[in-house]
Amino acid sequence: MTEKSNISWLEKTKPEIKEWVETIFVALILALIIRSFIVQPFKIPTGSMEETLLVGDRILVNRFIYGLRIPFTTKRIFKFKKPERADVIVFNYPEDPKRAFIKRVIGKEGDVVEIKDGKIYINSKLFEHPAIKNIYYYNQGNLGLINQKIVVPKDSYYVLGDNSRSSRDSRYWGFVPDKYLIGKAFLIYWPIKRIRIIK
Repeated sequence: MTEKSNISWLEKTKPEIKEWVETIFVALILALIIRSFIVQPFKIPTGSMEETLLVGDRILVNRFIYGLRIPFTTKRIFKFKKPERADVIVFNYPEDPKRAFIKRVIGKEGDVVEIKDGKIYINSKLFEHPAIKNIYYYNQGNLGLINQKIVVPKDSYYVLGDNSRSSRDSRYWGFVPDKYLIGKAFLIYWPIKRIRIIK
């Protein structure tokens, strides 16, 4: 192949290479935007949410439902709603914000939470919800003792794992501040046999 034909080949392929580079760049930017603001995948590392979530389950988390979080900060804009009791949420672990935890919301700001005879009482009333009806909650930790009534502070949440016996949750380390919310877990997408909406 002559030098002239080499130059000719390069001139012909330059537009194609440029198009590929632009396509890849746009795809990366879109992926970053989607992951940062819309939906983010997570892998379940422990059994603290069994039987709802099993070790190795891969889930999708809705990042915008509780407000769009400005990357690399804890500031949030455009809040659509606040977490409801029984929502399964992902958040930055208050004792080490670099780590993400997943638990179920039990108490919201101003709620008085009590664990009694394996059941949850909110403001002295039995909290009944289909997602937790078969869960036995154990009196453990400093904020989950027998006859202890816990008041949830402003802009915070009291969260528990569905596998109450083996979950390190609000009973041990306290409350999740609103600023640490990442999003709501809504779908198990892997493994295939486990695909389902998270309730």
